[in-house]
Order: sequence, then structure tokens, then C-alpha cells
Amino acid sequence: MDIGRLRTLREFADRGSVVAAARALHCTPSAVSQQLRALQAETGVALTEPAGRGLRLTDAGRALVARADEVLAALERAEAELDAYRHSPRGRVRLALFPSAALMLLPGLLARFAECEGLDVDVRDVDMVPSEVPGLLADFDIVVAHRDEHAVSFTSERLRVVPLLREPLDVALPPGHPLGTREHVELAELAAEPWISVDVGFPVDDVLRSLAARTDVRPRVVLRFNDFRITESLVAAGHGIALLPRYTMDTTKVLRRPLAGIRAARHVEAVLRAGGPVRPAVSAVLDAVRAEAAEIGAETMS
Repeated sequence: MDIGRLRTLREFADRGSVVAAARALHCTPSAVSQQLRALQAETGVALTEPAGRGLRLTDAGRALVARADEVLAALERAEAELDAYRHSPRGRVRLALFPSAALMLLPGLLARFAECEGLDVDVRDVDMVPSEVPGLLADFDIVVAHRDEHAVSFTSERLRVVPLLREPLDVALPPGHPLGTREHVELAELAAEPWISVDVGFPVDDVLRSLAARTDVRPRVVLRFNDFRITESLVAAGHGIALLPRYTMDTTKVLRRPLAGIRAARHVEAVLRAGGPVRPAVSAVLDAVRAEAAEIGAETMS
């Protein structure tokens, strides 16, 4: 089978439409459609079928996409072996991090990347919900993602998930709050408080909802902002309280208090295509991300 056609099929599978695949491949939708028809003729089975005004994969198409990942990963391994002859990881690696992970990891990561000559890392912050992570791998080699520790892990034979750290979530209180003298606070004691959360579907709000389901305490959310620095400023000004990540909370603005008797945390993970990390440059970036996360975890435990 033609490698270019397999790449086209994978782009169509990742991006969900002929137009989006054409945009990614820098060609016309007509060219993508022709490639898909040619691959279908080559295999002798239907790989796509009509779905409204567009197309979707058939069962055979989905099966071939999984095999295409293996073929393209084998090509990456061949490229990696050539890279190995140069004795150091080289080339461009595309890395996406959710914003608070960038705040936590990026200063140290950039210093680590600078030590690796020939490595070109394109870093972007992406505000992502867990369901969007697999699709982001169409544009990035590594995606640093987060999820409620009680949520189902990313599961797909096309993904490799590397645990980085477990970050507790604590309550942010305004200075002078009556509960600020406590070492821990009970969720029930905060039931009447106005809460500031993130958009529905994002992991920190998932944790808040999970706590509500487990304790029957229904936090009253009055504001929603995905930028934790905005939330901290609002909490500091007395406009509400919030559940925020421990390692990046600005305790010069707000009081940080753990919840009593309840485990509230998010898992931070690196997600890659299965087979992708064998490329030396990708492996080097993954190693740097793991090392930086481990260092942060060690510092917070000391």
C-alpha cells in the first residue's frame, strides 16, 4: 500500500473531515478524496461511507488506521536509527501543555531543552478537556494533559500514556476568612460559600463535581474562569473561594487549605502516539518532561 495514502487516511481519521485533512496536508479536499478512493481501490474494501454531507470511516477503515499507525511508526523507527548515527537527538518536536502545566513545568523545561544541541522544541499552551487530547496528537508529538484522578484513563491502542505526577487540589480562601486559621477545612463547612470554578468539562471542575457526588455537598458556582491567576485575584478580593492546583497556587494572594478527609487531585500525564517516542528527539523531550515533573514532585514533598 502507498505510504502517502496511508498518511492521508490517518489524517482523515484524526481530524474527522476531508476539509480538515486537506488543510493539514496542504492540499485540496479533492486531492484528499482522490487519495482515499485510490487506497480503497488498492485494498479492495470500503474504507469510508457517507455521513450526512461528509464521510466517516467504516469498521475496515478504522482497522486499517490502527495498522497505518504501526506502519508509520516503523518508518519513524527507521528515521530514528538514522538519527542515532548522529549521536544526539536532533530535529523539531511539537509539545502542547495545558496552561497551568506550562506555568509549573515550562521554566525548568526550557533550561533543559537549551542543553540539548540540535533539538528544536515548538511549545504551545492549549486549554484542553480530556476528550480533546487524542485529536491534539494530529498536531503535536507530545501532549501534557490532566484529568480528575477518579476519571477513566486515556485508553486506546493508538496512545501511549506516561504518568508524570499527581497534583493535589486545595481550597483557596481570601485572607482573613474565618476558616483560614484551620490546617484543613471540611467541604461541608464551605457549602454556603460562593465558588469560582473553571468551565464545565475541564478537570478541576470535574474534581469539584466528583466531590459533590461523593459527599452530597453541592458547591454553588457563581463565576467560571479558566485562568487560575484571574481566579486567585477574585478570591483574594473576597468574591468567592476556589479549588485550585497546589503546586502553582500563589499563596501571597490567597490562603491555601487542604480538604479534610477527602482525596482531591488531578493526574498530570504525557500522551503520545504509540510508537512515537522511539524518535530520539521525542524521547529526549519526554525524558526532560518526566525529569522536570519528578523534580517538582520531590520539592513539594520535602
